[in-house]
Amino acid sequence: MRAILIGGGIGGLAAALALSRRGVAVTVLEKSPVLGEAGAGLQLGPNATRVLFDLGLGESLVAKAFAPESAEIRAASDQSLLLRNTLGASAVARWGAPYLQLHRADLQALLHDAVLAAGCEMRLGAAVVRIDQDEARVRVILSEGGSLEGDFAVGCDGVRSGVRQSLFGTGAPRFTGQVAWRGMVPADHLPRGTVPPVAAVWAGPGRHFVHYYVRGGQAVNFVGVVERDWREESWTEPGDPAELQADFAGWPPVVTAICAAVTSPFRWALFDRPPLPTWTQGRVTLLGDAAHPMLPFLAQGAAMAIEDAAVLAHQVGGAADIPGALLAYQGDRLARTRRVQEASRFNARLFHLPMAVGRAAFAAAGLADSLHPGGTAARFDWLYGYKAP
Repeated sequence: MRAILIGGGIGGLAAALALSRRGVAVTVLEKSPVLGEAGAGLQLGPNATRVLFDLGLGESLVAKAFAPESAEIRAASDQSLLLRNTLGASAVARWGAPYLQLHRADLQALLHDAVLAAGCEMRLGAAVVRIDQDEARVRVILSEGGSLEGDFAVGCDGVRSGVRQSLFGTGAPRFTGQVAWRGMVPADHLPRGTVPPVAAVWAGPGRHFVHYYVRGGQAVNFVGVVERDWREESWTEPGDPAELQADFAGWPPVVTAICAAVTSPFRWALFDRPPLPTWTQGRVTLLGDAAHPMLPFLAQGAAMAIEDAAVLAHQVGGAADIPGALLAYQGDRLARTRRVQEASRFNARLFHLPMAVGRAAFAAAGLADSLHPGGTAARFDWLYGYKAP
């Protein structure tokens, strides 16, 4: 069986590795001439790290990552704690795998090395013009000339997926009214002890700020979201450090220290896209953000792509009916990815509530958690306890 994966990001590489483990011959097509990831961090819950451990990346993953002690949400106005979910060893004990924070480029490099070691073919600078298919095969036409044939193709080409557009049209994205700052600061550029070893969210009216360590604590990744009418959806749009500092002036010292240390922040407008009713057509399917774009407020975009990779490999590995297997993969993923999308949208509103309303919401949640035997951790069982086949 031969698969053609379009897109060499985290989702595409995870799928290539998972499929190769099931005996599928894989070619990955990446339109960029250089395999590279945006200089940004990501958080991987146990639902995702479990898959990566199963694929044999556990030791390398832990060596590149940072394991936070907890996830915390605090009020920016007075630094009071609104919610804490203990992680570290507790996450491993409850969900069977660690919660880890990584630089995107580090995870992509680990996956890339593993994919090449598994015998997969990587083609860089390979842009796809169109995909043709019949009852027996799929044919991918390349811009450079020539084509590839396989048993099925997977669009892993992200939020602006050309494969999704070719199958189902564009679909108009909705501007959320929110703009995200992002960047990374070397930890030694900040006063010692400034940043606690947690995944932190600071909530305030109309804006919030997230920070956490990556690379074993050598760097601090941050995302700051503000409500503003600016609509450039690009991860690499440079921003003015002075504007970033002004957006979070008067916030807690850890936030202002990070903003002051940033020399080259980036910003991007956040657009929401409605869930697709289907993302499979014959021998072509979608994966990750190409299938179910995620807002970043639950830290599950990369995790959902990694889960997709495991389920896809489970369904198609050894299958005689490829279109049926791709539909089974879609059927396994539709309800879960929609739920995660909805939870991400909910957090986008929750983090920006007026403080009195937000405190009441978190207080009610805390009361409910205190009455549950599993405490706050139980609220995340549906998310982190998921075991992709």
